[in-house]
Amino acid sequence: MNKPSDDQDFIAAPAPNEQVLQKPPRARVEDAVDPDAAPVAEAPREKLERKRDYLEGFLKQKPEAMQAGEPGGELYEAVVAAIREIFDPEIPVNIYDLGLIYGVEVSADNDVVVNMTLTTPHCPVAESMPGEVELRAASVPGVRDAQVNLVWDPPWGPDKMSDEARLELGML
Repeated sequence: MNKPSDDQDFIAAPAPNEQVLQKPPRARVEDAVDPDAAPVAEAPREKLERKRDYLEGFLKQKPEAMQAGEPGGELYEAVVAAIREIFDPEIPVNIYDLGLIYGVEVSADNDVVVNMTLTTPHCPVAESMPGEVELRAASVPGVRDAQVNLVWDPPWGPDKMSDEARLELGML
């Protein structure tokens, strides 16, 4: 038997009874048919043109009603606005932008709990500041009761300040 050498190329010829088929036609986007789609009377050019009413349903949609105590709600925002009126006596920035307020929670009964810290434990207003925050939060119409929790963890740092406070203090 003769063994074929490695340098010879073998091409299998079609058997005499097999037909050589031609390549199928290329698929075109225009030929695509979506079986689930209903027949549309629009021409392809009309489909691509921008329609004037494409935002009609979106613009007519009313925003969902927010709860008064949720962030963005009326009562929550009123409490935050009241707290923003309190300024640190040593720094000309309100305590909210200074980053001393860690959280404001408004319950379903309109009770407000404010978690806050101070710049240092030996701050000269350590005794009076939490009381002032409690009075301001309780004075907001609609608030039933206000409570302030003074926390030290995580400790306050300049990284907690808002950009507005940093700009006011010349840190930006």
